[in-house]
Amino acid sequence: MSETDKDTASRLASHLMASRQTVLPKRLVAPGPDAAELAQLFQAAAAAPDHDLINPWRFLIIPEHKRADLGELFAAALLERDPSASDEQLEQARDKALRAPLLMLLIVDEAKSTADIDLNERVLSAGCAVQNLMLLANAMGYGSGLTSGKALKASCFRAGLGLGTSEHAICCVSVGTVSSRKPLKPRPEVQQFTRIWGEDA
Repeated sequence: MSETDKDTASRLASHLMASRQTVLPKRLVAPGPDAAELAQLFQAAAAAPDHDLINPWRFLIIPEHKRADLGELFAAALLERDPSASDEQLEQARDKALRAPLLMLLIVDEAKSTADIDLNERVLSAGCAVQNLMLLANAMGYGSGLTSGKALKASCFRAGLGLGTSEHAICCVSVGTVSSRKPLKPRPEVQQFTRIWGEDA
């Protein structure tokens, strides 16, 4: 690759990273990625760092015909922690499953490990996979966002998804066409998150 090509590639990559922003699922509408684009997104995720190639994470895709079932799991999870939840609150919980054309759950399996690889490293690998996927989605012209919450830890939610005892639902990943955007939030300045060892803060 020539120096000119390297410069062009780095500028494009920097722009894509800097322009990525979280878009709430309610602002993500059809169309979403098609089958070929989805395969590309998962190939990008597969390029994440993965010590010893143990593949400690996976994406659980929620197809359209299972959205209502997922909504019932969200409602059940709410009732599990708050038996007095109102009908309106339960409906809001169900609605979480109906947003964005592409909806997935990121699952990390702590049993997939070796003596040298702890859970923090496995979660970090999963985070890199998600970031790769979201950056490529941005390059494709889609928006994306991550959501989590107490429901993902509820026993009824975990059982409904068939998660093993060593598996953790980390977050939901939503991808789709952006219907509206909020202004890009300012990024932290470099000096806010870097230090040189041995120098005073």
